[in-house]
Parts: sequence; C-alpha cells; structure tokens
Amino acid sequence: MCLSTEYEAPFYEDAETLEMDWTLHEYNRHMFPGVGTIINIVTIVSGASLGVLVGNRMKKPTRTLLTDVLGLVTLLGAASALIPLWSDRYINSLPKGWTLLVVLGSLLIGGLIGSALKLENRLDILGETLRIKFKASSDSTFVEGFVTASLLFAIGPLAILGSISDGMGTGIDQLILKSTLDFFAAMAFASSLGWGVAVAALPVALYQGFWTVIGLALGEILEGYQVDAMTIVGGVLLIGIGLRLLNIKQVAVGNLLPALAVAPLLAMLVHSFI
Repeated sequence: MCLSTEYEAPFYEDAETLEMDWTLHEYNRHMFPGVGTIINIVTIVSGASLGVLVGNRMKKPTRTLLTDVLGLVTLLGAASALIPLWSDRYINSLPKGWTLLVVLGSLLIGGLIGSALKLENRLDILGETLRIKFKASSDSTFVEGFVTASLLFAIGPLAILGSISDGMGTGIDQLILKSTLDFFAAMAFASSLGWGVAVAALPVALYQGFWTVIGLALGEILEGYQVDAMTIVGGVLLIGIGLRLLNIKQVAVGNLLPALAVAPLLAMLVHSFI
C-alpha cells in the first residue's frame, strides 16, 4: 500500500503538469495569429492618448525636460541591449575577432540599403502627410513624435521574436511584455511630442504584422546567436535615437533600419562559412 501511494503521488503531479501544459497549448492554439500585435497597438494608442492629455497641461520647459529624460533613458536601454555582445553564446558562435565586425558590417550594409531606399526621407514624408491628415499645426512636434516613436517601438528583438511566436501559435508572452513597456513609453513620449506618437502605431502594426506572417509560414527561424546580433545592432540604433532626443546629433536612424534584418543573416554566414 505504501508503494502504491508513493508511486501515484508523482504520477498525479506529472499528470497535473501535463494538463496545465495542454491547457496552455489549447489556449494559444485557439488565439488567432496577430492578437499580440493588436494588443500592442491598443496599448500604444491608449498610452499616447493619456500622455497628450497630461502633456497639454505642461509648460514648454517641462516638456523639454521630459524629452531630455527620455533621451537619457533611451541611452540606458541601448546599454542594456548591448549586453549580448559579451555573452558566451554570441562569442562562442562566431570566429574570434568577428563579434564586432558582424555588428559593423550589418550597420554599414544596412545603412547603404537604407540610404539607397531613402528610408529616413520616406519616414519624414509619411509623418508630414499624416500630420496634414490629422490637422496638426506645422510648428508642432507631430513628425518628430511619429518618426521617433515608430523607430523606438519597432527596434528590438521583442517586436520580431514576439511577432514570430504569435504567428507560430506558441504564445504572446513577449508581445504582452512589449505592450506593457510601450504603454508607458508612449505615455511619456506623447506628453512632450504629441499625437504623432499615437499615429506611430500604424507602421508598428505593419512591421509586426509582417513578422507574424513569417512566423505563421516558416516557424522558428532564428538561432540564439542571430537574436544576439540583432539585439546588439538594435542597441546601436537606440543610441542614435537617444542622441536625437538630446539634440546632440540628428542620426538618420531610419536609414539604418535594414541593419536589423542584415544582422542575423550576416551572423549566420560568418557562423557557417568562416
């Protein structure tokens, strides 16, 4: 009898764990692809709306100070994104001396592609078109808010990996985390940059929707070291955004966006053939 009791206890625990995993699997399976991005868009618009309501009551020096604070915090986030550069997974996956070269090569190639496509100018034109459509004043920070927020919300591995996971049906945990972060970021940015931050939800929806389709079609396609390369490059782009917010240097971050796609591909080529 004792043997029977001792045997059934762990079996029950395993069965309970299996049931929980199955429930989670069924929950994720019945959620349609893209629900994570929809939640993300709602949080961006909601956070920006609250930010505008609060920001309209602030004096200009206060809004300027908030922008400076956001610039400094963005640089802090960039420093955090650079941490994988020294991770064992990234270092051991690439030949000696190639860890920085992959990042440099990604930025150079991506910059050339972005400059040829004039992505920065296209973002400015899109922002100006939307400013006119939403009837914002020409001296407002609408375009600046739109471009800055679009880049900030799109850059980073959570946008890509979370969308791929959403498309694969393996869960929206990463996009829920991103949505929470974006809500507070949108609120803070909109308090000083206005409604352009809310409109940035449109390109974010298209960008994450693209990666959701990729996840739906191809499944998990990125190795850990490729994610690291993309994260590091994203960190460098965040430095550029921080410098823009602090009015130190107007880095054409929009032209560097293709580097995010180049980074995992270049890392794979170096890993496989060098």
